[in-house]
Amino acid sequence: MTVRIIDRRFDSKHKSSINRSRFIRRFKSQIRKAVADAISKRGIRDLDNGEKVSIPGKDIAEPQFSLGHGGVWEQVHPGNDRFASGDEVDRPLGGGRGQGKGSASNEGEGMDEFAFTLTREEFLDIFFDELALPNLVKRQLAKIEEYKRVRAGFTSTGVPTNINLRRTMRGAAGRRIAVGGPYAAKLRELEEALERLRLSQRDGDPEVEALKREIERLRAKIETIPFIDSFDLRYSNRIRIPQPTTQAVMFCVMDVSGSMDEEKKNIAKRFFMLLYLFLDRNYEKIDVVFIRHHTTAQEVDEDEFFNSRETGGTVVSSALEMMKDVIRERYASGNWNIYGAQASDGDNWNDDSPKCRDLLAESILPACQYFAYIEVTEGEPQNLWHEYEKLATTHPGHFVMQRIAAVTDIYPVFRELFKKRA
Repeated sequence: MTVRIIDRRFDSKHKSSINRSRFIRRFKSQIRKAVADAISKRGIRDLDNGEKVSIPGKDIAEPQFSLGHGGVWEQVHPGNDRFASGDEVDRPLGGGRGQGKGSASNEGEGMDEFAFTLTREEFLDIFFDELALPNLVKRQLAKIEEYKRVRAGFTSTGVPTNINLRRTMRGAAGRRIAVGGPYAAKLRELEEALERLRLSQRDGDPEVEALKREIERLRAKIETIPFIDSFDLRYSNRIRIPQPTTQAVMFCVMDVSGSMDEEKKNIAKRFFMLLYLFLDRNYEKIDVVFIRHHTTAQEVDEDEFFNSRETGGTVVSSALEMMKDVIRERYASGNWNIYGAQASDGDNWNDDSPKCRDLLAESILPACQYFAYIEVTEGEPQNLWHEYEKLATTHPGHFVMQRIAAVTDIYPVFRELFKKRA
C-alpha cells in the first residue's frame, strides 16, 4: 500500500507559484481533458487565451485515515450539554423541510466541481505538452544568430562579480610560499645559530646582537609580503560560442473550394491555427508558408489565409505544384527541415487526384521530413483519400493521414499527428 502525506500548512511567502505548478503536474490528465473540451468551444482568435477549467471533485479527492465501523467504541463530542446516551431527538417542526426552493430528493450524492483559472502560459504549456515536429534533425545553418556562454578557464582580468575566490587564494598562497620561501629558510638557519651561540655567549655580546638584528630584518621582509596582491586575482572566464539551432519550414495547404462549406473551413482554420501557435511557441528558426487553393493556388500571408472569403472549383494539384516550386526556389539548399500539412474535404476533380499522388511521391515527399493530410468530412472518404492511401503504405511514418468529422476531433487528431516519437 502506498501512503501519500500531504502538507496542509498555509503557504509561506513566494510558495504559491510552486504549489500551483505541483498541483498542475499532479492532475495533468484531468486538466488536459478540460483543456481539450474548452478548445472545441472557442473561436479561432481565442485559441491562445487562458481558460477557467473545472475538475470533478471525485478526481481530486484525497485518501484519508478514519475509524472503521466495526467493533464497539464510544465518542465524546465537545460542547454537548443537552443530550446523554439513549436520549431521543425531537422531530423538527414542519416535517423537516428545508428552506430552499424547489423539490428535494431523497436519493443520490455528489461533490461540487473544483474550478480554477489557467493563465495563458499554463494553458499553452498543457495544450502543447509532449508535442514535437517528427523527424526533426539538425542541419547546417545559413545564419547563426544564437550563442551560449560556456566556462573557459580563468583570466587575470575581469569584473569583481566574476572573481573566483578559490583560485585567487590558491594563487596568493603559492606566491607567498615562492617569494618568502628563501627568507623563511634563512630565518630558520639564523634562529638555530642564535640558539647555539647563546649556549656559550651572554646577551649583549656583539655577535649575538648582530644575529638578532639580522633575524629582525628577515622577519620584517617576510611581513612586507602582501597576503593578496593584484597579481593573484583570478576571474572566471566565459566565452560565447555559436549555439546550433534547427531550421524548419512548414507548408500549410488549405482547400477553400466551393465544396468546403463554412463549417468545414472553420474546422480547417482551427487546425491550422493550432499548428501555427504550436510552431510559434516551440521553435525559433521556422518559416511558415501559407497556401490557399481552389482551381488555382496562391501563396498568402497569415491574415489572408485565415480571413479571405475567395472560393471556386477544386484542383488540388495546383497547391502541390506551388509547394514544389517554393521548395525548389527557397528551400532546396539542404539546410532546412521541410514539413507539410494539407487540409481538404477530399472532393477533387477525379483526373487530378492521381496527379496529386504522383506529385507527392516524386517531388514533395523526397524533400520532406513529414507530411500530414487531414480530410475534413463526415461522410465516406473521397477520391483524394483513396489515392493518398497508396502513399501511406509506401511511406509509413513519413506520410500520415487523419480524418476530422467535427470540431471535437481537432485536438485528438492534432496530438496524434505531432506527438513526440522515440
